[in-house]
Formats: sequence, structure tokens, C-alpha cells
Amino acid sequence: MTVTKTAAYETLTESSAAALAVRLGLFPSKSTLTCREIGDGNLNFVFRVYDKEQQKGLIIKQAVPYAKVVGESWPLTLDRARIESSALIRQAEHVPHLVPNVYYSDTELAVTVLEDLSHLEIARKGLIDGKDYPHLSEDIGEFLGKTHFYSSEYALDPTVKGRLVKQFTNPDLCDITESLVFTDPFFDHETNDFEEELRDEAEDLWRNEALKIEAAKLKQRFLSAEETLIHGDLHTGSIFASEEAETKIIDPEFAFFGPIGFDIGQFIANLLLHALSREENRRAPLYRHVETVWHTFSRTFSEAWENDALDACKNEKGRLESVLKQAFEDAAGFAGCEMIRRTIGLAHVADLETIVPFSRRISQKKLALKIGAAFIEKRSGFRTPKDLIEAFRNALKE
Repeated sequence: MTVTKTAAYETLTESSAAALAVRLGLFPSKSTLTCREIGDGNLNFVFRVYDKEQQKGLIIKQAVPYAKVVGESWPLTLDRARIESSALIRQAEHVPHLVPNVYYSDTELAVTVLEDLSHLEIARKGLIDGKDYPHLSEDIGEFLGKTHFYSSEYALDPTVKGRLVKQFTNPDLCDITESLVFTDPFFDHETNDFEEELRDEAEDLWRNEALKIEAAKLKQRFLSAEETLIHGDLHTGSIFASEEAETKIIDPEFAFFGPIGFDIGQFIANLLLHALSREENRRAPLYRHVETVWHTFSRTFSEAWENDALDACKNEKGRLESVLKQAFEDAAGFAGCEMIRRTIGLAHVADLETIVPFSRRISQKKLALKIGAAFIEKRSGFRTPKDLIEAFRNALKE
């Protein structure tokens, strides 16, 4: 992979993105290329450049200096493009089969050129279409177990870890998470966005001082626990998948050194948000995913610990069990925050927004708020994924 600096930043268009691919030598100069902007995210432009004759494509992703979901009034650093490409490269050292190849990166142009994954589909869309992806949670568990262990203090020399923490300092995007996940949804804030039919439930949440204290504790964990290099935005919209056992995790531009349980909690929350969109007789695959992702993560992390943990860690009796216990408690709380913010915060999920009729959408969103609050307040009492599933199912019956 090549990393370069250009003279100045300019926003790409479909034509200039195709021209860039040729200029980089990624396609022959006489290629007949098509290029289409396919991004539907909140922060970036995403171009797919395709050569029909060679039947070869690639993705050019460019960060823009503001949050697309809001506009130029919300400026953002372009450095997130460097963060993303660097995170993908580091993740590929341990799970190359679970992340896209990075072909090229340009820090000034804020561009990353990536493997084309068009033969796969975004997991969120597939789940909404009724697919179950039987290998999804096992792959995510392996991804998290390996990447989280090998970027942690349990595997890294302190000097090496210190350099990585600085390399992945990501203040702008951490501020987005701090605000949109841990702060704004718990107050009557202008960024919140929800149906008027949810106002009573939202105001009850804002008046719940005990809940707000617990959310603040989780925010502090997020901001202060430099445990490992986390993905930072691991929801089902950041995963490409197929039902034939292929999974690719994308978009780690929110990556930084944070708590081990954060990514796990986000993934579990998005599985359960999707479960709310299904009838009970179609939820079993989602419950299995919740169990499998944790069990695969904990097994993979533990195996890596036994093989490669620093001697000082191995010699501390019970250290591994304590790390996993803290990670699961954190995951439960972070899952609760994610469920609440995806319901009344700025950025929603299609899983809930596509529920029909409208009356059922509202009832399921009310359940999301209720379950999210329970996960936050009762997180220290959860020990296994079955506990989370039981709490989820009990809330549906009440």
C-alpha cells in the first residue's frame, strides 16, 4: 500500500475519482471506466470505479471536512481518513480475511482506495431483507478477540502501546460519540430527533437522574479506558456479509484506544434493535448471534492470552477473568446507550424506521428505550449473553 501527500485538498467528483484511479496506475490509461458515488453514510463520499472489460472494481473513499448528516456548520478533521486506513492495516495483521485490502492512501486528499466488496451486501440491509448470516457473529467475535487482544496492554510493550495511542488519537470523532451516544439522548438536546408519540418516554428518560448518572459513568469509561484499539462504530451497517461464510468489517474511522467492551456492546445493540423489527418466531437467529459473538470473542481472546500475553499479565492470578468480566459489564451498558441513541438521537437505524404499520414502529421504539435503560442501570448484574436475552424477552412480555 502506498501513502502519499498531495498539494492540496479538493473534493472528488465521479469523473475526477475515475481519473485518480487511472493516475495511480490501478487501471490502464485506455480503460473504459464507470464511476458512481454510492455513499449513504453521514461523513464521507464513496465512489465505485469499475472496468467492465477487466471485470475489476475498486472503492475510493474520501473524507469531507464536515459532517454530511448536518452540513458545513459541523466541521470535522480530515485526519479521520488516516485513522481509518491505519486501523485497517493494523487489523489486517491479525485478521486479513475479515477486512478489505487497502491499496492506497493519501493524507492530504483524505482518500483511501479499497478492495471492492460489491459481491457482498451490507449486513443491516440483508437482515432487514430476512437473511440471517449464520457465520456473522462467529466472524465478528474472531475479529474482536484477535484485534482487541493484540492491540492491548496485555500483548504490547508499554512503549509500543504508548506510540499507538498517540497515532490513533481521534478527538473529533470521539467527540461525536461522546455527544450523540452518551450525552444528547439523555437530555432535551436540539440534536435529538424522534416522533412526537415518543415524547412522554423521552421526557421520562430525561428525568431519570439515576439513569443519567450511570450513562455518565459509561461515558467516563469510554473517554478514559485506553485498553485497546477499538473499531469505534461497529454496527451492522459497518459490516459486509454473505450467507456463504464471508464477512468484511469496514469503516473504522472512529478507531481509537478505548474500552474493550465498546465494540461488542454496539454490535449486540444493533442485533437486538433488529430483533425488535421481527416477529418473535423470527428472532431466534438474532439471539444466537448475541450469544455466539460473546462466546467466540471470549474464547479467541483467552486463547491469544494463553499463547501471547506478557508474562506480567499471565502471572497475575484471575487477571484474564477480571478483564472479561469488566468487558461484558461494559458491553451491556454500552449496548443500552446505543439502543437509546438510535431511537431518539440524531442517527437512526433502518431496522426500526422501516417497521410498519406506524403504530407498531412506535411501540417497538418504546421497547428499545425501555430495554436500553435496563441494560444501562442493571449492567453489573448481567453475567452471560443469556442474561441479556432474558431481559430483552421479558421486556417484550410486560
